[in-house]
Amino acid sequence: MKVTFPYMGTVVIYKKLLELLGHEVIVPPRPSQKTLDLGVKHSPEFACFPFKTIMGSYIEACEMGAEAIVTSGGHGPCRAGFYSEVHQRELLQLGYEVDFIVFDSIYRDKDRFLQQVKKLKGNQSWLKVMKSIFFTYQMVREIDKLEMKLQKIRPYEVKQGETTKVWQKIEKVFDKVMIKQELKAVVRQGYEWLDAIERAEVSPMEQIKIGIVGEIFVVMESSINMEIEKVMGELGCEVERSHYLSEWVKDNMLPSLFKNSHEEEILKKGEPYIEINIGGHAKQTVGQIIDFKERGYDGIIHLMPFGCLPELISQSITPKLSKEYDIPILTLSLDEQTGQANNRTRLEAFIDLIKNKKIRQYSA
Repeated sequence: MKVTFPYMGTVVIYKKLLELLGHEVIVPPRPSQKTLDLGVKHSPEFACFPFKTIMGSYIEACEMGAEAIVTSGGHGPCRAGFYSEVHQRELLQLGYEVDFIVFDSIYRDKDRFLQQVKKLKGNQSWLKVMKSIFFTYQMVREIDKLEMKLQKIRPYEVKQGETTKVWQKIEKVFDKVMIKQELKAVVRQGYEWLDAIERAEVSPMEQIKIGIVGEIFVVMESSINMEIEKVMGELGCEVERSHYLSEWVKDNMLPSLFKNSHEEEILKKGEPYIEINIGGHAKQTVGQIIDFKERGYDGIIHLMPFGCLPELISQSITPKLSKEYDIPILTLSLDEQTGQANNRTRLEAFIDLIKNKKIRQYSA
């Protein structure tokens, strides 16, 4: 079966899992202006930015011959729970008859989750399926750790752009991994490449740590968030996201035996401000802001798709959080008409604000 998926984050992981399950994988092109134009043209006007971007990616993948689409679901007031139905209807009107295999959390509906796994497993044994899942989970954990280290190196690189080139090399070698021994070797190689990057010495007062929170798609997909992690690194800031693929897999797809309480801790921190689950990642956004502050971060960038209901609610709470926890918070609303130059100016002003705040603290 020719299978594709939404383009989000480190796509080598999705590709690897589907390949191990015996499918021919069609990797959609990295979202571009063409992707956005297609998505906007064939989406309802009221649809949110992730919906439109994913719509464009699906059309491009279908043009490349995709027969099935593997994606995740959603719940609560967030419209992500209806994405697959509307996407499938729009694709059918365009003449693309593709099957949708939608994964909601295993804890929400275990029977439906297993039915979807059966669609993907084909003739593979359940043992093979479990081995493939856990192998790719090990891969995504390691690549997330490497990426987190990379984001703490980039602000201090002597030769600008070297970190990005190293990351491209890391992604290429991960794409070739098929067994555990190869995984260990490329992980070791990745750390060696990162450690070899020449870095400038920076005093503690000059080090700026920024947490990036918000809706998962715009936080994780650099092609639609102005490559914000790269931009912030070039502006001299260490960054860490609130969402990593390994965390999502652990919290939604793995048995409870393999979970830890980190997600519950984040939700608990957000509960005084958002008491119920309103869908999307609104409560996590609030909880992560508090968590980043407690871990010594200097500022928060809140990314939200234009018109996203859960993140609109989070945004309404951020002024209170900023005051109560004494941490600067910048909200950026993203859509297909976002101006990069305008937002870069806002980011530079935000960093200046943080620098001035740190100078006053060190001078006191």
